[in-house]
Amino acid sequence: MGFAKDFVWGVATSAHQIEGSACGDGKGMNIWDMFAKETGHIFEGQTGDVACDHYNRYREDVDMMKEMGVKAYRFSVDWSRVLPEGKGRVNEEGIAFYNHLVDALLEAGIEPYMTLYHWEMPYEIHKRGGWMNPKSVKWFGNYARLLAERFSDRVKYFFTFNEPQCFVGLGYLTGEHAPGIVGPLRDTIEMSHNIMKAHGQAVRMLRQYGKQPLTIGYAPTGSMFYPETDTPEDIVAAKELLFSMTEDDRDWTWNVAWWSDPVLLGRYPEEGLKRFEAYLPKITDEDMELISEPIDIYGQNIYNGKCVRMGADGKPEIVKRYEGFPRAAAGWPLTPECLYWGPKFLYERYGKPIYITENGMSCHDVVSLDGKVHDPNRIDCLARYLTQLKKAAEEIEVAGYFQWSFMDNFEWAKGYSDRFGLIFTDFRTQERIWKDSAYWYQNVIRTNGEEL
Repeated sequence: MGFAKDFVWGVATSAHQIEGSACGDGKGMNIWDMFAKETGHIFEGQTGDVACDHYNRYREDVDMMKEMGVKAYRFSVDWSRVLPEGKGRVNEEGIAFYNHLVDALLEAGIEPYMTLYHWEMPYEIHKRGGWMNPKSVKWFGNYARLLAERFSDRVKYFFTFNEPQCFVGLGYLTGEHAPGIVGPLRDTIEMSHNIMKAHGQAVRMLRQYGKQPLTIGYAPTGSMFYPETDTPEDIVAAKELLFSMTEDDRDWTWNVAWWSDPVLLGRYPEEGLKRFEAYLPKITDEDMELISEPIDIYGQNIYNGKCVRMGADGKPEIVKRYEGFPRAAAGWPLTPECLYWGPKFLYERYGKPIYITENGMSCHDVVSLDGKVHDPNRIDCLARYLTQLKKAAEEIEVAGYFQWSFMDNFEWAKGYSDRFGLIFTDFRTQERIWKDSAYWYQNVIRTNGEEL
């Protein structure tokens, strides 16, 4: 028992976090390019203008992936690099870059998994209202058609959206992320429906214009919950909280059900419909038919979770973490159990093959006096998490795991202060150094997870 023989061991990145060349070769501006230009938003005023210079160094990076033995690479296309205005004119130089990347991956024996949207909204689309504009459904669909026409002869696997919980909640409610809007709740509810429709439209376009049978998925995130004990009561409590809405309206996007039930079950959760009744746009049967266009695989980004038990009053309650609870450098709690219970609960509800599309840990990585990067905390963390995922894979269909991240990169509002990579990036020189965890992951892949 353990991971299936064809289990997909991968690494993941996103375009804006690694590519650089923010204004190069005809690329348009995206909301993160603009957000970083304004002071006070990003740690120490840092930007993604250069990042890891992957745009120019992709061959070197693919060579490292090949040496590491990864089977698949999940990356995103920067919408503004291929469609500088978000619609209309195609930037052929941007298309050429992704063609070269895809070809290099295939030559290296690495399966490309293409994500359509990892937060790189063209600024010109944003100026037209972004996801608040109902036309965004058509614009995103046409973008998906372009990618299908240009890449689906070689790319079989596509994800539509990455983490709408984040790009809506942090981008339009709290203003921590681009475009930096602290908006009304009503706006975010309305844009969520447009995003759901845009997902469905993208699925239709990929199916219609794909040059081969495609495997299409979706990669949300959300707070995970796991039971304090294996008693039926605690398991029911954890599952109930996983698919419930959060209590704080200003934190409403952080849930699973609102963003996944429409896609996979064809309906919004009743709890959300009742709670947000006053803010809901008109939702038609045609909308729901579009949103629930069949997908093949379900991705979930999982980093941590909360422990739950059934309270004496018959209601779920969060178990308080003990003093000194282990945390990553980013401050996130380390809760390996969520990589067993999370996939298990999701599979039971949605019945699709599960990919962990992101999972990882930030550490205070440094180049030691011996010239190497020693990160035992990351190795220990990943071993614990993957042990839990292996347990899940023995019970449900877990199809793949994408380590976040392949390399240290521009970590959004945190700039370059958080290091999640298996590969250390020296942002002064662009030198790449294998961390100890990269060698460890290489062995995990080689043994198909038998040696954790």
